[in-house]
Amino acid sequence: MSEEKVYKVIELVGSSPNSWEEAMKAAVTQASRSLRDLRIAEVVKQDVIIEDGMIKAYRVRIKLSFKYAEAD
Repeated sequence: MSEEKVYKVIELVGSSPNSWEEAMKAAVTQASRSLRDLRIAEVVKQDVIIEDGMIKAYRVRIKLSFKYAEAD
């Protein structure tokens, strides 16, 4: 008997005043507080918020997958 696995994928946007790496870490860290068995984060888009000619925030949109748990 094979063990099938099912994963759910959601999109999140993380933000940081310092870097895209920190923005991604913020999104994954926040998601890990309420989701179990996180598997893969894929960067979909990166952008920055600019104010007065300066970068105010780095943003990253990610697709995050986690193992889908069946209801008991």
